[in-house]
Formats: sequence, C-alpha cells, structure tokens
Amino acid sequence: MKLYFTKTPKILQYIYKKYTWRFSIHRKVIYLTFDDGPIPEITPWVLQQLKKHEAKATFFCIGKNIVNHPEVYDQVVKDNHAIGNHTHNHVNGFKTSAKHYIENALLAEKAIVHPIANPKNSKLFRPPYGKIKRSQANKLQSLGYQIIMWDVLSADFDTSISKEQCLQNVVKHTQNGSIIVFHDSIKASEKLTYVLPKVLEHFTKKGYEFKAIC
Repeated sequence: MKLYFTKTPKILQYIYKKYTWRFSIHRKVIYLTFDDGPIPEITPWVLQQLKKHEAKATFFCIGKNIVNHPEVYDQVVKDNHAIGNHTHNHVNGFKTSAKHYIENALLAEKAIVHPIANPKNSKLFRPPYGKIKRSQANKLQSLGYQIIMWDVLSADFDTSISKEQCLQNVVKHTQNGSIIVFHDSIKASEKLTYVLPKVLEHFTKKGYEFKAIC
C-alpha cells in the first residue's frame, strides 16, 4: 500500500514552505496530532493516555464527527487540547473544486466553534490525505487559517504494516519540533493503542514535552 513518506522530505517542505511542517529544532518539544475524530470508540482512550503523561496534543476534527459526537468533542476541548479543521466530510482536495472545498471547511468550522466548547485555536487546518490545491490553501490562508502538515507520519492507517513497524516509523524519525500524525479512527485503533503509550513513555524518558499547536 505504501504510497506515502513516513518522513517528509526536506525538498517537499521547501517547495510548500507556506505550510507548517515542523517547529523549532532547538527545543525538546514534540507535537502529537490526531486526525479524523472525534469518535467514542477511540478518542476518549487517547485523552486518557495523554492525561497520564500530562501531554497536550492537537486534534484535527471532521465536522460531521463533532456533530454526531458532541460529548466526545467537548471532552477534547475541556482537556485543553488544540482543535484543528479537517473539513466536514474528509474531502480530498485534489478531487474537489475550490468552491466546494472551502464551503466544506467552513461547514466544519461552524461545528468546531459552538457555545459549549471554546477551542484553543480553531484556525488550524489539515487537509485530508495531505491533498490540497494551492487555490484552496490560498483561500483558507486568506481566511486566517494556518495549514498544518507534518514531518512524521506514523502510518497507523496502513493495514499492510505491523504495529511494531508503525512504532518504528515514529521512534526512528521523530526529532525536536516534529509534528507527528496519528488517527483517532476505528481503522487505525489497533495500531494506535499499541503505539501511542510506547511513544509517550519513550520520549518522556528522553526529556521531551508534548505540546498542542497554537
């Protein structure tokens, strides 16, 4: 299945330098991110693991999942994690017109910002599949969004790799300032439940902090 980079090449980061791929290399800080939630089957477990290590993270939420599971979403916000926009219906930017893509992102924005929850930063955006056209990105940036990509992909979504390989993807490639992608989804849950506790323990012992993007 492997049609992706577990470590984003520097040339790609340079070409798309208007997007955020990682943060300062001078601080022992890691930025965990979780895409595709929130859902009751796995997101509450993720929150428990983060709390054990006093770790903060950023959740790139699908709007329809917020609408369907508001109690789970509220808990993410109450635990003081950052919230990002992952479109309302997990839209592939390469297969979607700019107009429809922006409309879908704004629909997710309405779900993200509501009276009960007060997300730390609702102007973070991650394109589903990492696929976004320049026209779409330019429009979102004009609306105040910061496009957040990553430099480490756990590949927890990949059913063709083992959970041990998934762990190595993270441990081997993570550096100071890395943005790591996990998924709080049912598809990724088998690998995530194996990998996340080990990642938290491993890097905590090495003196790293886990912070939310803000």
